[in-house]
Amino acid sequence: MKLYYHPVSTTSRPVVLFATESGIELDYQIVDLFAGAQYQPDYAAINPSRQVPVLEDGDFRLTESSAILKYLADKTGSPAYPTDLRTRARVNERMDWLNTGFYRDFSYGFLYPQIFPFMRRPDDVVQAGTVAWGKDKALNWLRVLDQNLIGAEQGFLCGDAITLADYLGSMMVLGGEVIDCRFGAYPNICRWLGNMKSLKSWPKVNEAFYEYVVEPNRNKEFVRL
Repeated sequence: MKLYYHPVSTTSRPVVLFATESGIELDYQIVDLFAGAQYQPDYAAINPSRQVPVLEDGDFRLTESSAILKYLADKTGSPAYPTDLRTRARVNERMDWLNTGFYRDFSYGFLYPQIFPFMRRPDDVVQAGTVAWGKDKALNWLRVLDQNLIGAEQGFLCGDAITLADYLGSMMVLGGEVIDCRFGAYPNICRWLGNMKSLKSWPKVNEAFYEYVVEPNRNKEFVRL
């Protein structure tokens, strides 16, 4: 199987982390997002949406990080995607929650307009309003994540066992480190993220993210939580 990905991509790293932790061998093909490789005709033929990741399994192609995680888990019989109907439904619920409101507001509404020049609004007033709106929404999602989804008793998003939801969500929350977000007000998030960071593959999978995204933005001025 081949994975088209980029090592700093928030949606690629959950797949890479899960595959690495699970011993799933993939042929990794980097799509250089910094050079605009995703917009070239040869890659657009692979994924017309011009995004990563894309999984190729023979003549079968699959896009979307959440779908790829589920496919790989089912293909390998991973316990991270339980077969029990209700337990699996809970994992799906958490993944949908992360992929919709949380990722939209925390990343695209709050983080990315501050981090990436191409996502900055051209008008300063609009930019400030966008970030303020995103921050307000993100604070609500973080509260729900901390108090309701994780809670004081659980080690992971769906209980005490790691699931696909944790692989997906941890990379989204980790994005806050680019602008030095302080999660001290969310002790359950801190505990959960610490559990994810203890995975043996975590440092290697996130190495490029820290080198090319976190470090270049260190000590810059941002609106923080």
